[in-house]
Amino acid sequence: MTEVFETIASLRLRLETAGSVAFVPTMGALHDGHLALVRRAAELADTVVVSIFVNPLQFGEAEDLDRYPRELDADLELLPDDVLVFAPPVDELYPDGESGTRVTAGAVGSTFEGTSRPGHFDGMLTVVAKLLHIVRPEVVVFGQKDAQQVFLVRRMVRDLNVPVVVDVVETVRDADGLALSSRNRFLGTQERVAALALSRALAAAEASAGSRKDALLASHTLLNDESGVEVDYVELVDPETFLPVGDRYSGPVTAIVAARVGTTRLIDNRRFQLG
Repeated sequence: MTEVFETIASLRLRLETAGSVAFVPTMGALHDGHLALVRRAAELADTVVVSIFVNPLQFGEAEDLDRYPRELDADLELLPDDVLVFAPPVDELYPDGESGTRVTAGAVGSTFEGTSRPGHFDGMLTVVAKLLHIVRPEVVVFGQKDAQQVFLVRRMVRDLNVPVVVDVVETVRDADGLALSSRNRFLGTQERVAALALSRALAAAEASAGSRKDALLASHTLLNDESGVEVDYVELVDPETFLPVGDRYSGPVTAIVAARVGTTRLIDNRRFQLG
């Protein structure tokens, strides 16, 4: 039976005999994408810890924290029995209310997802930093689907000399190409079909990757032709800086896209060579 810990003290006591630890931080509502991270973590360490915590710091005023699904029992059914689950109540991580000390994501944290969700990345980095100090893993595993998050976590670990290896698993997709996300459950039947435009737009960008202009034109054309998709952004960024590349750039890029399909906001990305 899966061991569940609600307090920092009980988890740390259990980890004293756990050997090497790989950590998978989540907000629950688990799906096959999360399970791929758990399988990867099991390859990297003796013990896998999965956190399930809906972090209030990364929800803005315009976002519905209460709407985010909380399904602990269903999540536990999906996880292997030998995984340790850290599922603290909010007041265990924030006993004095919202933390007065925050990790800042800097300028990159205010772009792309940070533009649409102000303060989101500060809240994300703050809770990840707290969880890394609590769990003290040798390795932490994230998914490439959240490319901007991965970039910022890697930079935080490097800048703050956090003694952990960041391992990244490729985006897990359904057979039709849609990136797995906890938000996909909010899509209606026709909206789910329309949502495939995101992955198709990224594929079109790669197929036209002779130049930045051509790649972006191909992706915008495809997205604009799909009714029911409201585009937030499409861009090509340098994986080393997460800043947009110039028109004469040649080299590796991460193509990123965000769009609203119905009332559901989705993101996706794809890495390839430009030029």
